[in-house]
Amino acid sequence: MFVAIGSLTVMGVVLGGLLGAAARFLAVEENPLEEELKELLPGSQCGQCGFVGCSQYAAALAKGEADITLCAPGGKAVIEVLAKKLGVKADLSGHEEKGPEHAFIVEDLCIGCTRCIRECSTDAIMGANKLMHTIIVEACHGCAKCEKVCPTDAIAMVPVKVTLANWHWQKPEVEPVAHAH
Repeated sequence: MFVAIGSLTVMGVVLGGLLGAAARFLAVEENPLEEELKELLPGSQCGQCGFVGCSQYAAALAKGEADITLCAPGGKAVIEVLAKKLGVKADLSGHEEKGPEHAFIVEDLCIGCTRCIRECSTDAIMGANKLMHTIIVEACHGCAKCEKVCPTDAIAMVPVKVTLANWHWQKPEVEPVAHAH
């Protein structure tokens, strides 16, 4: 019995050492700017920017291969932070700022095709084949991918209702101070 315990201990130490050495020698160097940019993005992984997720978008931003105005969920605030971080000017002329939205299913139009369920990356849509679906509002991040695939136009994007739980005081605008000489 002691031989078995000893041999397992030796094997664990040797294999652990090999894994530790492999992790050190085979580590992939990452661009620290990519990590910083990824932290600035909302992390909803919605794909509205044209990339699979926020990590790929951050990598493209760090390489200068993507425009900073592509993140729809982040809106103007994220665009401005990205512009400041990357030292570029943000062109917001074509940007339409809208508040947070969530999907809403018009139950009379839903045929239960499940296309929206397959498209939802946060599992915010509940339903089954040939049955009416519904949205779990708390889980929906407003990417609108489900709206685009609905064959009966049963899904609409609606503004998130302001309640005591999600209301925020608006930041005051800074007015320039005139100095008297």
